[in-house]
Amino acid sequence: MTTTPRNPLTITAALLTASVALYIALVAFGNITDFGTNQAFVQHVLAMDTTFKDDDLMWRAITNKGLQNTAYVLIIVWETLAALVLIYGTWLWIRRDVARARSVSTYGLLMLLLLFGAGFIAIGGEWFSMWQSKTWNGLDAALRVFVFAGVALLVVQLPFGRGESAGD
Repeated sequence: MTTTPRNPLTITAALLTASVALYIALVAFGNITDFGTNQAFVQHVLAMDTTFKDDDLMWRAITNKGLQNTAYVLIIVWETLAALVLIYGTWLWIRRDVARARSVSTYGLLMLLLLFGAGFIAIGGEWFSMWQSKTWNGLDAALRVFVFAGVALLVVQLPFGRGESAGD
């Protein structure tokens, strides 16, 4: 019995989904097992304590530790959920369930685009002026993840050609 060869583009989509899933799973795992390291990062960004301290901006600072920790826990939960969604998407790619794999992968990748684009780049970078900090500036890292997830999403959304609905 022979099996139909896989379309190279579906293999690429599967491997990119798996790579992003692995990455964000490791990020979430690291944030859970080494809670304090990135907790400090979130606290400093929200407190805006290493920015230029412009009076016109400092009213935005969140210095309440409870709110800072809540934000950090929500980030970890979001990362963990995104990892689980992308792991499931990878499983669907492996099973050649292309339509569902594409849909599930899209949701997981969108979760990361929202977290790193809206959350870290827009809110952290601009609202909390993270770009001003020499010590607590995560914009480059956030952009890398945003591009990584974005490229994966583009590949996932490409038309795969004949047999796509058949699980090619």
